[in-house]
Amino acid sequence: MLTEFDTSLPSTRQIQTLIKEAGVIEMKLITGDLICGKVLWQDPQCMLVLNDSNERITIWKQAIAFLKTK
Repeated sequence: MLTEFDTSLPSTRQIQTLIKEAGVIEMKLITGDLICGKVLWQDPQCMLVLNDSNERITIWKQAIAFLKTK
């Protein structure tokens, strides 16, 4: 199911701000994995994070337990 990208949502605006400011985040997934890096982009379903090893990791938003700035 493809949903419209809703920029009125606070969570969407927060991520967009992190992208613009190239802020470093720490993200814990529901699998227990911890990912640190910079968010490069987001769409309604996914985010792309560039980690400290310059790996690009596509993350499904439904897999995120929490996200915080570092």
